[in-house]
Amino acid sequence: MSDEASRTFTAFAGVRRIAGGCLIDVALAVKAHGEEGTPILTFDDRLGVVIDLDLRGTEAEITARLANLGSDREATSRTESGSDPDGATRGRGRPKLGVVAREVTLLPRHWTWLASQPGGASQALRRLVDEARRTDHGGTQMKAAQEAAYRFLSALAGDLSGYEEAIRALFAGDAESFSGHTAAWPSDIRDHALKILAND
Repeated sequence: MSDEASRTFTAFAGVRRIAGGCLIDVALAVKAHGEEGTPILTFDDRLGVVIDLDLRGTEAEITARLANLGSDREATSRTESGSDPDGATRGRGRPKLGVVAREVTLLPRHWTWLASQPGGASQALRRLVDEARRTDHGGTQMKAAQEAAYRFLSALAGDLSGYEEAIRALFAGDAESFSGHTAAWPSDIRDHALKILAND
């Protein structure tokens, strides 16, 4: 499944979660709920940011607009990865390995060192990236999840009791303290922040 296809979104009316799932389903739920007057915020679950939804028109028009948006993103992704719409790859490299050519800017001493490595610069860079990923132990992913949870909580929980303490615990990686400071919060907000942190 592509990253785009697996993306999820969640809508909140005040502190209450009203919908979650793919963008089209959430948009239609927000459209149906929108007449009640409570402000609704829709979040990209991976990034924790509020997104704007164009809810003009009928359900069919909204669905078509969002489906086209998804197709445009997929086409852009294929173009950036060097694939044409028929799935054939373009340009140099090893298509079966998914090689993508992009610009890398380095100082002369870096290029000199890379050129002296077995297999050349590209192979050396791949080895360095693979080694960094192996030794990272999920640290980069956890930091991204913390940032996403922080953005989500800043939008919905900034006025709640214990917010600042919860944010400190969040970035300290202290799950027990975070749970303690958020225990009295509305369950939908607390549970969604934990879901973002778990990368579910």
